[in-house]
Amino acid sequence: MATIRIGTRGSALAVAQSTTVADRIAAATGHDVELVRIKTEGDRSQGTGESLASLGGTGVFASALREALLADECDALVHSLKDLPTATHPGLVIGATPGRADARDALCARDGLTLEGLPQGARVGTGSPRRAAQLLSRRPDLEVVDIRGNVDTRLGRVGVDLDAVLLSAAGLGRLDRLDAATELLGLGFWPSAPGQGSLAVEVREGDADEALARGLAAIEDVETRLVVTAERAVLAGLEAGCAAPVGASAVVDAGLLLLSATVYSPDGSRRLSSSHAVSLDDGPLVARLADVHEVAGRVVDELLDSGAAEFAPLGGGPAGGDPLGSAS
Repeated sequence: MATIRIGTRGSALAVAQSTTVADRIAAATGHDVELVRIKTEGDRSQGTGESLASLGGTGVFASALREALLADECDALVHSLKDLPTATHPGLVIGATPGRADARDALCARDGLTLEGLPQGARVGTGSPRRAAQLLSRRPDLEVVDIRGNVDTRLGRVGVDLDAVLLSAAGLGRLDRLDAATELLGLGFWPSAPGQGSLAVEVREGDADEALARGLAAIEDVETRLVVTAERAVLAGLEAGCAAPVGASAVVDAGLLLLSATVYSPDGSRRLSSSHAVSLDDGPLVARLADVHEVAGRVVDELLDSGAAEFAPLGGGPAGGDPLGSAS
């Protein structure tokens, strides 16, 4: 493979994160790596005013990319992992999960305000049902406004028709816009989307190209693979679609994987949480991943047994975490 082709959406954030991956693969392999920009249905619908939940959620960004990969228009794809449906796609696998960036949500408010400092009835923009539910859970007085658009478009509304917007800290960081954040929301009380802050490099199953395999091995981060697998296994186990307000957070500490997840009602008035841990040995990765799925299953069972499905929209099949995550 003389040149490795990386498929990406054309947004500034997608290009920034794909360029980071491309540069690392180039350094590891010595091969030229080029970006192939692919337009998705989610991009084409940006000006229609329709929510991504109505357009099909996270899959609206992933499907065109995957079609291009299967058609050999590129050799690998770079996704924001929270945008990637949890259901596997026939013929494709996640070939690498680079080290995770900041998984937290970032409040970007006028006048340096924090969440607690926002005035009564402040208007806060987000396209994420999870973030909307969390906002209303903490501040039921707020007016949550459904928004779309790229990072600059969203930030440009702060101080104009919105008091604040919620974005991902990782996305802001990749665009060198983290200075726009007025508060980073701690994962303990504000769990973010499963996989948030992580990238996934998707490839064709069975692709035997040696250079690509070497590049993927160089950027793989095993701890990231374990924690994001745990978080996404909760989403899959709940059979949660893009409209499901579910937050999850996993960490590895002293040989233990600690997993917590919270399910919210859409209006934020109800929530249920579950936390469990599993000991990880130094065995093969496949064995550790089996342990990860087991602990995720315990979290899912506890949430469902406690009645999460009674107040949260958990139907709709496996999907990613935030339907507008790719715009941060």
